[in-house]
Amino acid sequence: MSPDDLRDWLHLLSSVSRGAARRLLARHGAPGVAIRAGRAGWAALLDADEADRLSKPGPELDRLIRRTQAWLSGGEHRGILLIGDPDYPDPLLHVADPPLMLYLDGRRELLQQRCIAVVGSRRPSPQGDDNARHFAGGLGQAGFCVVSGLALGIDGAAHEAALETPGSTIAVLGSGLDKVYPLEHAALARAVARRGLLVSEYFIGTPPMGPNFPQRNRIIAGLSEGCLVVEAALKSGSLITARQATEAGREVFAVPGSIRSPESRGCHHLLKQGACLVQDLDDLLAELPPGGLPRAPRLPLETTPAAPAESLPPPTPADADHPLLRAIGRDTVSLEQLSQRSGWPQDELNAVLLDLELSGRIARLPGALFQRRGSA
Repeated sequence: MSPDDLRDWLHLLSSVSRGAARRLLARHGAPGVAIRAGRAGWAALLDADEADRLSKPGPELDRLIRRTQAWLSGGEHRGILLIGDPDYPDPLLHVADPPLMLYLDGRRELLQQRCIAVVGSRRPSPQGDDNARHFAGGLGQAGFCVVSGLALGIDGAAHEAALETPGSTIAVLGSGLDKVYPLEHAALARAVARRGLLVSEYFIGTPPMGPNFPQRNRIIAGLSEGCLVVEAALKSGSLITARQATEAGREVFAVPGSIRSPESRGCHHLLKQGACLVQDLDDLLAELPPGGLPRAPRLPLETTPAAPAESLPPPTPADADHPLLRAIGRDTVSLEQLSQRSGWPQDELNAVLLDLELSGRIARLPGALFQRRGSA
């Protein structure tokens, strides 16, 4: 990537939301072209605040560029991967909101391997820790790359076991790659950078923040052909990853545990919802498609349909009067109905609905229906 291209990408992505950036790229094809299109070229694609930020970048953009260039020059295996690149991982194109830019540190060829997510509790039982190492090690020996989130507990155990295998491991961070979290896994992150791969969609210098982690989970799910939940409480990020895997058409696997253990209730919930019960590695391998996932169509960004001019203004979950909340009204609505009301394509709706769900403003009901919560 040339310095000018890097500046254009960082300018665009630091100024507008992911959904807005995707719409601009769909209409204009490249960040530089989109930026130079001006307000006339942004009509119906950006709200007023985003248009102001895109037209007048502040001094933080130059600092971000310098930080990124310094980080890139700090290791020979560091790089940036764009959604239009030929080696962008095909499975990630299946998700509703594939990241436009990924920061990489390590063996980028692992993105082309068959991958399985292994996730679970940050406070596993000794048996849960053993199970994570058993399954991650077995998957790695079978040639699968194990994907997880570098968190304490199950994630760390899975990374450590997979690092010792031919399949190796990918760690997806909820922070910039220069801000490893948790600090207890700094040494593990360095080992993954040497023998596996660190991945993040967040700018260099981004600290770990709560909302980032549910968002990064869609990348864990998207990179993987299936998601194995080893131990999880009922309210845990692992269940978000499992749900995102299901929405992306992936198989979800769960390891049963004690009926008296809170850290097994999430797995038991998944099993009730139709997840595959896993007792040994063969149970898991037998359910995976023999040739891997079908390939997603690779259309150039400029051929992706832009949002229609008459559609709702680009939403952001923090809006006091969010346009999608108005479109939902006080009824329960399906994704198709909401797409018809708003004029938004369903893949873009999925990403924004997830943000609204995580912020507690809507509820996802059985049958793929959505409803506003309380006074939202």
